[in-house]
Amino acid sequence: MTAVTETRADPIDLGPARIEEPPTGFIWVIKDSWTEATRHLRAVPRNPELLVFATIQPIMFIVLFVYVFRGSVQVPIDYVQYVIPGIFAQTVLFNSAFTGVGVADDLSKGIIDRLRSLPMYPSAVLIGRTVSDIVRNVVTFAVMLAVAFAIGFRFQGTVMGAVAATGLMFLFSYAFSWIQALIGLSVGSVEAANSAGFIWMFPLTFVSSAFVDVSHMVSWLRPFARNNPFTILTNACRALYNGYPAGSDAWVALAWALGITVVFALLTTRKFAQSTSS
Repeated sequence: MTAVTETRADPIDLGPARIEEPPTGFIWVIKDSWTEATRHLRAVPRNPELLVFATIQPIMFIVLFVYVFRGSVQVPIDYVQYVIPGIFAQTVLFNSAFTGVGVADDLSKGIIDRLRSLPMYPSAVLIGRTVSDIVRNVVTFAVMLAVAFAIGFRFQGTVMGAVAATGLMFLFSYAFSWIQALIGLSVGSVEAANSAGFIWMFPLTFVSSAFVDVSHMVSWLRPFARNNPFTILTNACRALYNGYPAGSDAWVALAWALGITVVFALLTTRKFAQSTSS
């Protein structure tokens, strides 16, 4: 007698599909942020003119300030060694405005709302944007540094001092990217984000020690220029590049960068949640 084995099919689950929960943990925040950053970086080759124009402007500043104002501005050291660190700092801060423009563009096109529907950390959208803009900023800085060396600028301090000065500038740029992201979320259009992102940085960077000695300014303007955080940053970077003591400027500039990052990252994240919820 032959035994017959009955094979039963697995039951079919006809219930509702389970909703996938967003991943948790700090590692997932980093992964989501980097994924979002690479999305923006892959778009750079498709829009190379944006990177080209962002590079041309600082080159023009270097050439114009060095060859137009070199003989007419009184500064304690050679004007090339004096003004180039200021132009470096101004450029990396100006480039942070692209964060606000990019956020406003994504918001107006509905891309941010689509990203929020994915199982990812909402803050990764903003972190990825700011990180990608820092990477593009590095490319601009490298070109600008080559031009500066071509016209006579040199690192007169240690290599570690130059690295510290450059890192401090990029920390400031990253902090300002969060300010620009808040502007991008607050204004109504890309055009408004472009204007609002630049207009307040002009007095911040020009009423400083970046291009002239503060002591030669009119008396009522000196207190603002001396206590301007951009002046503190420029003085610290100038000292580190030229090999003389930075004093407390380096630590004060670092505190400004970290404080701005923390405050505006919280404000921007809150605004992000309000602006994209429907």
